[in-house]
Amino acid sequence: MTQLMTETKILHIDEPLELDCGKVLKEYNIAYETYGELNTNKDNCILLLHALTGNAHAAGYHTGDKKPGWWNEMVGSGKAFDTDKYFVICSNILGGCSGTTGPNSIDPATGKPYGLTFPVITIEDSVRVQKKLIDYFGIKSLIAAGGSMGGMQAIEWSISYPDYVKSTIIIASTSKLSAQAIAFNAVGRNAILSDENFNNGNYYNNSNFPEKGLSIARMIGHITYLSEDSMHSKFARNLQDKDKFDFDFNVEFQVESYLQHQGQIFVDRFDANSYLYITKACDYYDASLKYGSLEKAFERTNSKFLIISFSSDWLFPSNQAKEIVNALIKQGKDVSYLEIQSSAGHDAFLLEFEKQTKVIKSFLK
Repeated sequence: MTQLMTETKILHIDEPLELDCGKVLKEYNIAYETYGELNTNKDNCILLLHALTGNAHAAGYHTGDKKPGWWNEMVGSGKAFDTDKYFVICSNILGGCSGTTGPNSIDPATGKPYGLTFPVITIEDSVRVQKKLIDYFGIKSLIAAGGSMGGMQAIEWSISYPDYVKSTIIIASTSKLSAQAIAFNAVGRNAILSDENFNNGNYYNNSNFPEKGLSIARMIGHITYLSEDSMHSKFARNLQDKDKFDFDFNVEFQVESYLQHQGQIFVDRFDANSYLYITKACDYYDASLKYGSLEKAFERTNSKFLIISFSSDWLFPSNQAKEIVNALIKQGKDVSYLEIQSSAGHDAFLLEFEKQTKVIKSFLK
């Protein structure tokens, strides 16, 4: 099978963006990728919205890649998001570190990386940035689809731009983080902030950066993406390359080795400041906040909805998906819901592609 080759492109917006925090970005870049062809009517667009540590590279391969984009099994010819029918677009979130303007970008006012002078952003701010990209293509109608934090963005798209969004697909997501989810984010941020190399966010020109803190933050986050069953089936209490205890504090169990590896590979591709900003944006998001209730928020939408949750997801459990479903039903909206049985935990939205493909294809018909 021929591999899909893609590249990330950059759109520069040379006009101010007013942010929810009250500050203004005078100019900014948006990193994005597209798959498939935009039709003459410009109404066959699917906007993919990535999760916390994702980026615009949803599918295919960049030159030299060993692995494809993060949702490659879902995007392409004949797949759930079928590029024979749809023009699929995915952009890196505002505050990210993969091409869209964020804390590691150069501040044009100083010629230096923003660091912590970058303004605190929200999910709503990021959706406004995505709207600029959609306007650039002249798209007036789209399907918004995302998992995890991407689902939060999809919700916001359906509420903020009801005349644009005809269908919304929300997978393994929530309309607002629970106290437990905020707590895990807070511990991850504290790991970064307390790293001796953090230097108040000004580490870009240093030989040392907050690798340890970012690695620990990823390890903490990664635990929430799994489930007890998945961790037991992968690791149980097995030791790593040994058959007895060493009676010290080095890595001994397979699960310890796995988490350490996940932390190490993460620091090679992600920025510690971006982790601070994006997790904070997730913490702030509450779709009901401006409207008094989730039900009132969904009064605005003109979309039909597909909500998918996973039985073992304890980060964004099925009861949070059902809250969205119930609010939509009370507003008389067209909504379909499925809980997929899976032991993969929150990561199921990246792994259970066969089950999701059947449901999404049926919904999009």
